[in-house]
Amino acid sequence: MLKDKGNAVDALVGTVICVGVIGMYHSGIGGGGFLLLRQSDGTYEFVDMRETAPAAASQDMYNDDEDLSIHGGLASGVPGELRGLEYVHNKYGALPWAHVIKPSIKLARHGFEVNEDLVSAIKGLSPNNFLTEDPAWAIDFAPKGRLVRLGETMTRKRYADTLEAIANHGADAFYTGPIANATVRALKAAGGIMTLEDLKNYTVAIREPLDINYRGYKVTSTSAPSSGAVALSVLNTIGGYEGFNDPSQVNLTTHLLDEAIKFAYGQRTELGDPSFVDGIDDYSKRMIEPATGAEIRSKISDFKTEQVAYYDPKGLESLETPGTSHIVAADASGMAVSMTTTINLIFGSTLIVPETGVIMNNEMNDFSIPGLSNSFGYIPSPANYIRPGKRPLSSISPIIAETPDGKLYLALGSAGGSRIITANIQNTIHVLDGNMTTAEALAQPRLHDQLVPAQTTFEYAYDNETVAYMKSLGHNVTWVAPGQSTAQALRLLPNGTFEAAGEPRQVSSGGFAI
Repeated sequence: MLKDKGNAVDALVGTVICVGVIGMYHSGIGGGGFLLLRQSDGTYEFVDMRETAPAAASQDMYNDDEDLSIHGGLASGVPGELRGLEYVHNKYGALPWAHVIKPSIKLARHGFEVNEDLVSAIKGLSPNNFLTEDPAWAIDFAPKGRLVRLGETMTRKRYADTLEAIANHGADAFYTGPIANATVRALKAAGGIMTLEDLKNYTVAIREPLDINYRGYKVTSTSAPSSGAVALSVLNTIGGYEGFNDPSQVNLTTHLLDEAIKFAYGQRTELGDPSFVDGIDDYSKRMIEPATGAEIRSKISDFKTEQVAYYDPKGLESLETPGTSHIVAADASGMAVSMTTTINLIFGSTLIVPETGVIMNNEMNDFSIPGLSNSFGYIPSPANYIRPGKRPLSSISPIIAETPDGKLYLALGSAGGSRIITANIQNTIHVLDGNMTTAEALAQPRLHDQLVPAQTTFEYAYDNETVAYMKSLGHNVTWVAPGQSTAQALRLLPNGTFEAAGEPRQVSSGGFAI
């Protein structure tokens, strides 16, 4: 897209649609997400294209069977990805809409190579027999009567037809008419409540971005119902400490970082959709005030960690939120876009619309369900209860950073559910404090802590001495395989060139500078 004289928005929209074709287990037009955009003049826009609860939804709809929020017709929120992409493209794109979508149509129609990530997603799904036994899935995933294999060519011809209609007629082709009729029909056949009115009435929400000063850099992220405030809260807290650029201090700074993360996840339990929960915007701003950072630092000991209740006095749950794809793009004008999009769990609700090939999300599972304390005994957060038209809380937290003199410097984001926030924080620290390249930053081993469950996980490559030190301070440490989170990042260098990096833990991830 950039070679075709397009800009960062054209590149991003084209890439997001393409990822929905080949990475359909993570994202697609049956899902939604959040987008943070920096214009070349340094102004920002935050576009919330998160799915919404259907008009007939209620907070008690899953009380008898929580699985209904994961599988089948009741699990899907109203998809927002296409409305959001169309909004940003209409406002900022340089190339025609159809031109941006055309390569993805070709890919879906004529085929793409089955890669290791797709094979891994299929194998990791249990049960996955629906891919071969349900004709609506098998036409794409088992055209020879068995699952597609590594290196084979896979086509999604119905999805190609759907994208072609969208290319020719805009997002309205998805939200009204035959495609919308097919979507509602498939959902209702599987017990769903979404209506044609729900689809037709979907709108993006334009929200105020949040920013902090972090060691002279202006760091901007997204507000609720995303978790940008959580990521910024951590940076706001650790910005008051020295030593994050000093390798000899790594044991202490790892502890301080983890403590700041625990406090931020404690704050997160109060977040929800600001259109439905009073005071959320003000609460988010208070989370990242310098005074709040100072207050949190006053509660952190260099010598020990505390019980969960110390960080989350109300005992509210912090939900696991899986899935997702992340894309960043920038151009020579200084425009940068960072977007995370998702259908939630792998293959979403495992419902595919037979006529259109669209895989539907199971984003309703991201709401809190009253009366169902999670497996760790934490009670659901009322701020995240279901309401008609409401958007569930998300871990998505894209970040864009500027140099002290106001120039674009860094844009990044991550997929990986609850681990999105901690991946984004650590990658930001590695670049801004550690002066690493984006590739070096993304290659560093990651820790994760979301307060509940009370454990700090470290990737296998993490320094043994540091992990032992954390254990000595009382952290409940455990090791995990790499690849729980997958990040993308780009950086604008002082000479005016870009460097871009994809996730080294993911085979089919990549970054390109043109």
